[in-house]
Amino acid sequence: MLKNRKIEMSEFETIRKEVLASWPTGNEVRLDEAIRYHREIPVSKRFAAAMKRASDEGWILLQPRAGVALVDEHIKLLKYLEREGEADLLPTTIDAYTRQNRYEDAARGIEKSLAAGASLLNGFPAVNHGVAGCRKVVEAVSKPIQVRHGTPDARLLAEITLAAGFTSFEGGGISYNIPYAKKVPLEKSIHDWQYVDRLVGLYEENGVRINREPFGPLTGTLVPPFISHTIGILEGLLALEQGVRSITLGYGQAGNILQDIAAVTSLRELAHDYFRAAGYSDYELSIAFHQWMGGFPEDEAKAFSVIAWGSVVAAFARPEKIIVKTPHEAMGIPTREANAQGLKATRQIINMLADQRLFDPLSIRQEVDIIKHEVRNLMDKVLELGGGDWASGIVAAFQAGVLDVPFAPSIYNAGKIMPVRDNEGFIRIFQKGNLPLDNEILAWHRSKLLERARAEGREISFQMVTDDIYAISKGKLVGRPK
Repeated sequence: MLKNRKIEMSEFETIRKEVLASWPTGNEVRLDEAIRYHREIPVSKRFAAAMKRASDEGWILLQPRAGVALVDEHIKLLKYLEREGEADLLPTTIDAYTRQNRYEDAARGIEKSLAAGASLLNGFPAVNHGVAGCRKVVEAVSKPIQVRHGTPDARLLAEITLAAGFTSFEGGGISYNIPYAKKVPLEKSIHDWQYVDRLVGLYEENGVRINREPFGPLTGTLVPPFISHTIGILEGLLALEQGVRSITLGYGQAGNILQDIAAVTSLRELAHDYFRAAGYSDYELSIAFHQWMGGFPEDEAKAFSVIAWGSVVAAFARPEKIIVKTPHEAMGIPTREANAQGLKATRQIINMLADQRLFDPLSIRQEVDIIKHEVRNLMDKVLELGGGDWASGIVAAFQAGVLDVPFAPSIYNAGKIMPVRDNEGFIRIFQKGNLPLDNEILAWHRSKLLERARAEGREISFQMVTDDIYAISKGKLVGRPK
């Protein structure tokens, strides 16, 4: 039965032999050599060190998302983003075949890309390029690099990229399963990600700090902050148990400025509360803010407004990192120029607002307290269902619909909750499904939705949900009737 316990080394080594043997490049991994290599990486290229310094000194770091099929082209892309885009942190976004462990298809994609002279994959196939190819990327740039992907089973990907010198690895057993996959059991994905975190823990035990970042936005579509917070904190607890010590929890912009600032504030407070209550003290916590993850306008000028809007929120919310979007979000994979433009637009906003404090913390305290109350409702039930164990509680909670992610494809997700915006654009609950929210909170949500219904002269309905999903791409936050 799945438990939140550190994987024993004998079990880990048995699994590890199978993982490394699952594709030829796994044979390139030598843990002792990788640890020696990491110890020689300059501090300026270590992701965890950058996040800690940002936390200590109040900085906001900028990171794009980017990845192409071929090593040399990927290096050119990253060097352009650190030079022209002035990115503080660099990504390596993994291709869709690798995310599904379809390495043969990825290999064909590399061959076709070589023949075409252009990337025919939507990311970097790190497993196929192996330790040697990935290390060329690490050594070619001057900034810390993170692996960003979307993989339910990321064990081999983690082995290869960490051995190559990447110093941060994104994802988790819930956040890279429920929003991304349809038929992967949670027991399997959580156990596979316990392996990833145990691997990171082994590096930590040998003096190498690797940053870990659960994926905060989930489906990126009307996700109430308390749901993404709960899942992020749970993934953080699972990671800490395996020996991870640098944790970045992510949050995806919801839309209302006050709610977003309250969400970042409450996520930081809640994470410290739960991590310390579980007995962890020697960890480093940071927050990543994802600019708008929903639909973007096709018009580039309007898209820049969405980017700037997210940048303003982040400037006041003060996360350690912003994941930056591009003016080409509605068109597919962005060009390197568009990526740099998104970075520079964000940088300009952050710099201009660096010394301004528009919102008094007391003005968002009510929303902070509401989010914290909601998260505690869910966390209490998860722990109860797990008999005091977080890992088994997660599986039981999804089975019972106690944890439920809006609009997720997984058959292991109940899909019964329905979020909608209130009259000010805050995300509220329209249909609660089986979420264990108390009556006081539910009545409060209902009252806020009734305010919108009265203002719009219509009943609270699913049509509001549909209108809200498409609102941003049409130039609005709240999906009002015409």
